[in-house]
Amino acid sequence: MPSLKTLAHNAETDVRFTGGHSLCRGCGAPTVVRTVLNSIPTPVVVVNATGCLEVATTRYPTTAWGVPWLHLAFENAAAAASGLETAYRALRKRGAIPDEPLTFVVFGGDGGTYDIGLQALSGALERGHRFLYVCYDNEGYMNTGIQRSGATPFAAATTTSPSGRRDYGKHQTRKDITAIAIAHHIPYVAQAAISHWQDLSDKAVRASQQQGPAFLNVLSGCALGWGHPPADTIEVVRLAVETRYWPLYEVVQGHYWLNHRPERPLPLEEWLSRQDRFKHLFASENREHLTELQALVDAEWTQVEARAVVDAPWFEARPEMRGGRV
Repeated sequence: MPSLKTLAHNAETDVRFTGGHSLCRGCGAPTVVRTVLNSIPTPVVVVNATGCLEVATTRYPTTAWGVPWLHLAFENAAAAASGLETAYRALRKRGAIPDEPLTFVVFGGDGGTYDIGLQALSGALERGHRFLYVCYDNEGYMNTGIQRSGATPFAAATTTSPSGRRDYGKHQTRKDITAIAIAHHIPYVAQAAISHWQDLSDKAVRASQQQGPAFLNVLSGCALGWGHPPADTIEVVRLAVETRYWPLYEVVQGHYWLNHRPERPLPLEEWLSRQDRFKHLFASENREHLTELQALVDAEWTQVEARAVVDAPWFEARPEMRGGRV
């Protein structure tokens, strides 16, 4: 799997995503894109749903993309990837284009994945198109004003789920899009985080090698929407992992593999206290919701842990599957 030196070399010799874009300071999306694209060994074609990433990287007349790139609306990025992948297979079969490996990668935020784009994504996964869908998850509609999405955690304050004297933020729990992808019985599904770059890079490689759809949900963070200094993004995301709010795991052919088990799990408050969107929960009248959140996190971790076959990565436990073929 790629080392940091390899990723840096790839970024210099095969420029797939450049700087000079207008994404916010502390935005995790560029880290997701660079790590994923520089880890995949084959040529890539990128499909990009509307969102922060698309808007801030393609302001006319410039672009940050050094690969073939297609912009789609929130709702149909996965449908477009399906069409591209099908056309590529058909043209290659009839000899109209060279028979060379090519990886189709879709990038969508949680708005274009959990919510608006879910129908197209579900259809593409069910049909079995060979592409990698990457959700850069910042847990809200950050590009349009920090509104709540299906990815927004319980009790988080947003502009459409505000906290105040009579309310405590979002009432609903976060949608488990990773479990929804797993339910489609596709070859590969994983959760990753920008704080654990090697894990993310390895998963991008394994996902790109599958003979069918792969889904990667990456916690990317948003300094503006979460309410913390831009320089703290990586640390805040790391705390999400170490408090077990965001388990790092992958599901290969239906088998769960737990990639990281915190040696000393931190209380969830360590993560919550670093973000303004949760500061209202530390008032005496709202502390009961801290307990609710901790219970939700503990329950999800227990479910993932119970399903995991072993703690070791699947490719170490099953050397015959190292190539990722199913």
